[in-house]
Amino acid sequence: MKRKEVNSRRMPVYRDSGFELFTADIAKEAFLRENDNEREPDLYIYSRYRNPTVVAAEEEIMKLEGSDWAVLTQTGMSAIDTALSIFQRGEIIRPWLFFSEIYGGTISFAESILRKRRGLDIHSFTPLDGKYDLDYFEDAVSAIKPELVYIETISNPMLIVPDIAGVIRIAKKHSSRVIVDNTFATPYLLKPLDYGADIVIHSATKYLSGHGNITAGVLCGNDKNIMREAVEYRKYVGHMLSADDAYRLTTQLQTFELRFARQCSSAMELAAVLCKTQTISKVWFPGLETHPTHKEAKRLFGNKGYGGMITFDFAGNKPVKRRRRDSFIQAVSEKIRLVPTLGDPVTILLPVESVWGAKYPEPGMIRLSAGFEDTVELLAVIKRALDKIR
Repeated sequence: MKRKEVNSRRMPVYRDSGFELFTADIAKEAFLRENDNEREPDLYIYSRYRNPTVVAAEEEIMKLEGSDWAVLTQTGMSAIDTALSIFQRGEIIRPWLFFSEIYGGTISFAESILRKRRGLDIHSFTPLDGKYDLDYFEDAVSAIKPELVYIETISNPMLIVPDIAGVIRIAKKHSSRVIVDNTFATPYLLKPLDYGADIVIHSATKYLSGHGNITAGVLCGNDKNIMREAVEYRKYVGHMLSADDAYRLTTQLQTFELRFARQCSSAMELAAVLCKTQTISKVWFPGLETHPTHKEAKRLFGNKGYGGMITFDFAGNKPVKRRRRDSFIQAVSEKIRLVPTLGDPVTILLPVESVWGAKYPEPGMIRLSAGFEDTVELLAVIKRALDKIR
């Protein structure tokens, strides 16, 4: 019986594990075409390969990032694995260069998987005085001659904003591929593909979905050969996002720019209050002139905002810092919860020392993720907590 066409504006949730191919000839044609590894196939075969609901979500992200393709995966880490793995070519490979101030999971992946298990030659480039020096970077690239450079637009948790345009220009000058993790900046603030990046990654768990109830990752790019490599890798290692999560992500993407713009403005207001508080010794936020990379952030982001993340440190010696941190967390706990993620609808926090340990040992440091709830109420909660500590 012929199915009736439904007048819905939305792509339905296709939960099919396998799709009907009707005849042996159609099946043969579908599997032959599968070797092309197109993002959207003419004939769907199996949901681990491709799924129409996932393809629809990818198209929404392509619009946001201004990319020719997007490939969704089930987590941010699976997107990182896919992006890095498709450039691995057995033993015939030059070193890879990672900027040191990036997501801890990426650093651990580079060390535990790429170096220890796959035998890659991994190098690290570190900042000086809270910012990356392009002259030193060019010296490093000239000496190492990396096949691949990996960087974040806004680092975690110190919120360093590199000169992305300069980094990509230097890397390309030395024939290096560039992968940019754009999770913290999002395409609202910056589109690294416009500067020549080969792949842009997002943990879509964070701002793209923005509601703390989906885990997803995505790779975006313009080179169709890279896309085919990513589609093939995702298929064989099973990194495909579920149709249900893709459907929910598509609906949440509709409000992305509204949500993130509000989070940027809230973070700016919060940072302004925090940096005027006597019990806080330092605030890291790219929108503040005191941040080492404020000029880079202003040049790259313009007047759109500086992201939704703030890191700050309480004043005092270590016991005092720890006591103030714990008192603050307790005082705001009804409104601001301790949750190990970011980009949620409500403001959440994370104690830096508890998560990063020896890398950032100061016990008074807190990373704050601004939500898009009522900013006046949020500021009142924080001010009451700071007054109580003082």
